[in-house]
Amino acid sequence: MAKRRKLTNPLALTVMVLLAERSMHPYEIAQTLRRRGKEHSVKINFGSLYTVVQNLEKHGYVEVAGVQRQGNRPERTLYGLTEAGRIEMIDWLSDLLAAPAAEYPLFETALSLLPVLPPEDVAELLETREGALELQSAALRGVLGQLTGKLPRVFVVETEYQLHMIDAQLEWIKKFRTELADATISGIEEWKSFHETGEVPQDWQDLDEQEIVLDPERKT
Repeated sequence: MAKRRKLTNPLALTVMVLLAERSMHPYEIAQTLRRRGKEHSVKINFGSLYTVVQNLEKHGYVEVAGVQRQGNRPERTLYGLTEAGRIEMIDWLSDLLAAPAAEYPLFETALSLLPVLPPEDVAELLETREGALELQSAALRGVLGQLTGKLPRVFVVETEYQLHMIDAQLEWIKKFRTELADATISGIEEWKSFHETGEVPQDWQDLDEQEIVLDPERKT
């Protein structure tokens, strides 16, 4: 199990990884993040980057490594990774790779609340989502096609993963929409009845009286 960390913002981990390459000032960190397109895989608020660096320094993960002077520009403080920061970086990244975590994607939240919308509305909305995902899939395939041969694969694995997740979601949506169209999904009659009568079906009310275990890690 991943241990509780002093810092939980993934941007802090990303900054430490960059500083493992070389010492940088915060503006250079921001430029490097943009140049490498990291905003597509890490939620980045460039305005708070200085605060992230300050928090890393506060916890002893980075330290001032020097001052950079370029012409008439103001001096810029360079930060480097400490040994404690290197250990934290490796432990944190290792945990993220090895231990699945509950991330609560918004689409899953929407799916969990699905019955409040009529089935026909859900089918239409999912069709719209399907079209948007197909555009995203095509765009990512184009990006990967352009990068193939130009960058080692190790630098584009997150894009491969994003594409795989989009394609998997597309496959699921297509099948689910077919079930809606064919009315073969269990519970759809009660679902339709709820929207036709405005009354919660008795079967659904009975479910509230049952203890249904959805947590795979829960024993009882």
